[in-house]
Amino acid sequence: MGRKRKGRDISGWLVVDKPAGLTSTAVVNKVRWAFDANKAGHAGTLDPEATGVLAVALGEATKTVPYITDAMKAYVFTVTLGAATNTDDAEGEVIATSAARPSDEEIKEALMGFLGDIQQVPPKFSAVKVDGQRAYKLARDGEEVELAARPLWVEELVMLDRPDADHVVLEMTCGKGGYVRSIARDLGEKLGCFGHVQQLRRIWSGPFDAEEGVSLEQIDALAKSPEIDQFLRPLEEGLADLPELKCTAQGVVRLKNGNAGMVIASDVEYGEEAWASYEGKPIAVGVYKAGELHPSRVFQLD
Repeated sequence: MGRKRKGRDISGWLVVDKPAGLTSTAVVNKVRWAFDANKAGHAGTLDPEATGVLAVALGEATKTVPYITDAMKAYVFTVTLGAATNTDDAEGEVIATSAARPSDEEIKEALMGFLGDIQQVPPKFSAVKVDGQRAYKLARDGEEVELAARPLWVEELVMLDRPDADHVVLEMTCGKGGYVRSIARDLGEKLGCFGHVQQLRRIWSGPFDAEEGVSLEQIDALAKSPEIDQFLRPLEEGLADLPELKCTAQGVVRLKNGNAGMVIASDVEYGEEAWASYEGKPIAVGVYKAGELHPSRVFQLD
């Protein structure tokens, strides 16, 4: 029998407004310690120097992480024009420069080419795996890394500001797997002037907004105290993009045992993914078929 994890059986989401200078893993470890939680994870890595929404799941909410990871996200970022770096952000070494500076109109026109379904090559300094190793490790070791292009859906990419000739502030809404650093790099190449990310902030991720985020100072102030639980948001917020079904008392028993359970009829279509609740408590996520939910994830919240 497996060894029981140490910590509280506490479940829910914490929306952290991540500061610059910390890895996403470091933030998750801090949250887990502060809540004395037995399990924690996050949905969507932010680079160490990036700020904004880092959604941290505790306990049974970790089972809903894929739904936030797959959700739409929005970023505000500043691109420095005139220089490319080996990391595609301000932390790297400058590898190319240009005296050319595009006009506002040229930038806006170029942005149109990044909308919709695009193919994007991740930065060489990224967590993408190459032959079982992280690309950033290979790059740090001086190895030449060739990464394959990946599909990305870009809903919106607009210019918010042009503080000076060397900088442009952009806002992007995109789907899963978007690299803002790649957008900055590719935009600079398209404009013929090079470019890299100077600052980056994730302003929302799925249902979670940066304005509602908790700071690490707030977490530290209430760490290990009963009051810290006030920051926790319900597990079901991670399922906001899925339809909810009410299940019967008999259905609850079957679902908790991992079997298909009866749910009350709704307008959910056959084969559609949904989640079931009973008396206000989430029970399971699964596929709806002919009056039953066939579970893929069952929540143990008792």
